[in-house]
Amino acid sequence: MSNASFSKTSLIIATRESRLAMWQAHHVQDLLQQLGHSVSLLGMTTQGDQILDRSLSKVGGKGLFVKELEVALEEGRANLAVHSLKDVPMDLPVGFDLACVMTREDPRDAWVSPRFASLNDLPLGGVVGTSSLRRTVLLRALRPDLKIEPLRGNLDTRLRKLDEGQYDGIVLAAAGLKRLGLQERIRHIFDTHEMLPAAGQGALGIEVRSAHPEVAQALAPLADVTTWLAVTAERAVSRTMGGSCSMPLAAHAVWREGVLELQAAWGDPLGSPVLLRAQGELALDRADPQAQSLARELGESVAAQLQAQGAA
Repeated sequence: MSNASFSKTSLIIATRESRLAMWQAHHVQDLLQQLGHSVSLLGMTTQGDQILDRSLSKVGGKGLFVKELEVALEEGRANLAVHSLKDVPMDLPVGFDLACVMTREDPRDAWVSPRFASLNDLPLGGVVGTSSLRRTVLLRALRPDLKIEPLRGNLDTRLRKLDEGQYDGIVLAAAGLKRLGLQERIRHIFDTHEMLPAAGQGALGIEVRSAHPEVAQALAPLADVTTWLAVTAERAVSRTMGGSCSMPLAAHAVWREGVLELQAAWGDPLGSPVLLRAQGELALDRADPQAQSLARELGESVAAQLQAQGAA
C-alpha cells in the first residue's frame, strides 16, 4: 500500500515550493482540517521553477508547473495537488481530474512600479517586464511604444528584479499579491476592459487521480459552482484555440443577474498591435446538471468568433 493511502482523515497535498504556492496549499490544508481531515504537505520543485532563462511558451508552456505534482499523485505520494488554475493545461492527462475549483480571488492584473503610478505615466519607450504572451499583446494594444522585456521567476524574484531597476514597471496577477499581503506594491489595478485576464486567473484548482473519487468527495465542500462555471467557459475558449495556456489569448467570464457573460481577446505578439475581440452570453441555471456542458459551449462559440476573424 502506498504511503499516501487515503482514509477519511488523512490527506497529502502536493505543491510547488514557491511562497505563493505554499500559501495556496496551506489555505487548502486549513479548510480541509476544519472539515476534520488530517492534512500534510509535500513540497516539490517543478521544471517550470527551474527553467528561468527562457519564456514558458518556448519550453513547453505552463504545464511545466504541474507535471512533477502529477507524478507524485500517480505514484501515490500525494492525494491531491493545488494549482493556480491559470497554470493548469486545458486538457489533463488520462487518469487525472480537476476535482475542485474554489472561490475566485481578484482575477485582474496589477501594475507594480516604484516610480510610475500607472502605465499611462510611463515615458515613451518605457521598459515593462512580463513573460506572458497574453500580457504582451494587451500591453502593445494599450501602448505600442513600450519596450516589453522577459520577466521570469516566482513572485519575490520578479519584485526583486523590478526593485533592482531592470524595469520601469511590471504586470502581475493581483490575486497573488493580495494572497501574500503585498497589496501595498500595487500602484494600479487594470480594469478588465484594459487588460482582460487569463482563463482561470485568480482561481485555485485542485487536481486528483480519477481512480480516487473519495478524494474528490472530500474536496466537494470547498468547491464554488459560480467560479467553476465561469472558468469552464474561459478554459473552453483556450481549449478550442489550441489548448495551450502559453498563447496570446485572454478570456474572462462574469455573472450578471443569472447571465454568464464571456469576453475574449487575441493578439499577434509579432504583428499588428490591434487585438481581435469576441464576446457571448448565456442565461444559465447554476443547478442545471448540464450547466458545465453549456458553459463549455459558450466558450467554444466565443473562440469560433475569434477564429472567424483570423485568430490562429
